[in-house]
Amino acid sequence: MEQPLDVPELAAGGVLTLRPWRLSDLPLVREASEDDYIPLITTVPTPYSEPAGVAFIERQWGRATTRAGYTFVVVTSDDRPVGQVGLWLRDLAQGRASLGYWVVKSARGRGVAVAAVDAVVGWALRDLRIPRLELWVEPWNTASVRTAERAGFRREGLLRRWQQVGDERRDMFMYSLLNDEL
Repeated sequence: MEQPLDVPELAAGGVLTLRPWRLSDLPLVREASEDDYIPLITTVPTPYSEPAGVAFIERQWGRATTRAGYTFVVVTSDDRPVGQVGLWLRDLAQGRASLGYWVVKSARGRGVAVAAVDAVVGWALRDLRIPRLELWVEPWNTASVRTAERAGFRREGLLRRWQQVGDERRDMFMYSLLNDEL
């Protein structure tokens, strides 16, 4: 059996840290569960309960154990968790990995997502030497579009009805960043 992935601690933007999940991050899960969108596109539980929050965090640990990917909590300089970035390795044998990210409403508009994505991208491309990173964003989600583009991703096209979100299939912009573009 292969060893679990070691989720490192990464510095981001000079004021943020990305680290593995802890049970002390339950308040972040609670806040994310109250968001209108985050639970639709993630496994964040809604409605929130402490057992559901613990199960969510244990799933994040399981992603490293099963080598599915790295999942980081984004933490401010005052040790407040404000979001998540995941690097998913499902297509690594084909030279691709994908990213996903979210930031709770109380921390949006401060460049948190861009700094966090930049940190994971730099680590994935330089240290892990992944040839291609991908992410998908709904066309209406202008904040996430800006995050992807500010982090250096290029839009490749529109994938029609690409992903199930809630009760419907939705279009997604496809973005990529290649190792030699860093």
